[in-house]
Amino acid sequence: MPDKSRQDWTSLAGEIEIESRAFIDGAYRDALSGATRETINPANGQKLADVANCGVADADRAVAVARAVFERGTWANMAPADRKMVLVRWAELIADNADEIALLECLDVGKPIADTTGVDVPSAVRTIRWSGEAIDKVYDQISPAPADCLALVQRLPLGVVAAIVPWNFPLSTTAWKLAPSLATGNSVILKPASNTPLSALRIAGLATQAGLPDGVLQVLPGPGGSLGKHLSLHEDIDGLTFTGSTEIGKQLMQYSGQSNLKRTFLELGGKSPNIVFADSNLEKAAMMAAVAVFYNGGQTCTAGTRLIVENSVKAKFVEMVVEHTRNWMPGDPLDPTTSMGPMIDAAQLQTVADYVEIGKGEGASVMAGGNQVLADSGGCYHEPTIFDGVNNNMRIAREEIFGPVMSVIGFKDAEEAVAIANDSIYGLAGAVWSNNINTAHKVAAAVRVGTMGINNYFGGDVTVPFGGFKQSGNGRDKSMHAFDDYTELKTTWIEFD
Repeated sequence: MPDKSRQDWTSLAGEIEIESRAFIDGAYRDALSGATRETINPANGQKLADVANCGVADADRAVAVARAVFERGTWANMAPADRKMVLVRWAELIADNADEIALLECLDVGKPIADTTGVDVPSAVRTIRWSGEAIDKVYDQISPAPADCLALVQRLPLGVVAAIVPWNFPLSTTAWKLAPSLATGNSVILKPASNTPLSALRIAGLATQAGLPDGVLQVLPGPGGSLGKHLSLHEDIDGLTFTGSTEIGKQLMQYSGQSNLKRTFLELGGKSPNIVFADSNLEKAAMMAAVAVFYNGGQTCTAGTRLIVENSVKAKFVEMVVEHTRNWMPGDPLDPTTSMGPMIDAAQLQTVADYVEIGKGEGASVMAGGNQVLADSGGCYHEPTIFDGVNNNMRIAREEIFGPVMSVIGFKDAEEAVAIANDSIYGLAGAVWSNNINTAHKVAAAVRVGTMGINNYFGGDVTVPFGGFKQSGNGRDKSMHAFDDYTELKTTWIEFD
């Protein structure tokens, strides 16, 4: 409930029961080896649970179960209207347990409780419910053919799909993967990030409670380097969907080629441009520039970490954005007033600190932040940080930091703004701010990214596709376009006597 206090959430955190076993064939199970891995609360460095650390044997078992249930057609051949009702019930059960799931996400990831209750859980519920409702509204086709023929075009499930999701939005990205892949009749092996598996494990049990047949969904916590690689090379997996770094995404594409050419869809990194013209609503643009970078501690693939500002207003605008950093000082995620929590772990905190030093060494000026804070808490907190005097050749402007670090770059005209924006290996997201409709649309059209906002950032919902150009990946999450990734097209050509 939104009126819970920090004390209320802290009390609930002390009472919460955490499911830490893998989920295979409709039941929670220990890893076959008995191995476990600690999951740590990044807000205070304390252990939350010893989670099953699955390996190759667990993966082979899960794939065999998923394959068997798919071949039986228990789920794949279920009437679309019946599959729909299972997913809709699942969404409702998640909503019914919203506080518990939001708290798990807060503790496991370090996300502010205001975000997990207000964004992450509602988003997952909406994604699953929307995908479920779409199931019996997707029609196959009859293609134009001669009068003595009938040409049918059907969408059929891929078969067994492996989904590998990241630690920054574990619940949201899990829903983005599971909802369309299950809706289209596939069996799914989900590998959550090894350090943030708790919400995925919890909602798996709710899927069974909603009526999902045993074996259709398996959740395997475990290391990406061994478990993730094995799933990516597995000859009996038909599709692979992944959200994570570009470096790992490239490896997964190679594994697909080395194995069975499994369909592989990737949502990868970004270094997104946020372009501000002098004629825009500067106050709104400044507020959203801070949101675009500091939301989720900057641990967001779409973060607008390159703030590209027209030179005539750049000095004034940077001052306005610096003022907004006061609203993003990190704090206890269990406090409903906290807007930014910790980095996910000490390694990521060190990465952010290293990039701050790199930026200083490259000659950029620190206009705000730049330091680790709240070290006495045991958590991994870093101030929101703004660099000015950045050019697009600096590492802080070209490399994905995945932390609350903004790089401000000036431009003289629209042509230069577009050139700077497109001078990147990435093409995930971006925005342009202008009250001139011609400027706004021309710039938005010219920037090579999968999602572009005009006078907004982070716009969109489940009804529109999400994904990137260039080294930000391929395929799409969300919307009906996601259904394409999890289905095969089959033509049946009938000739009459």
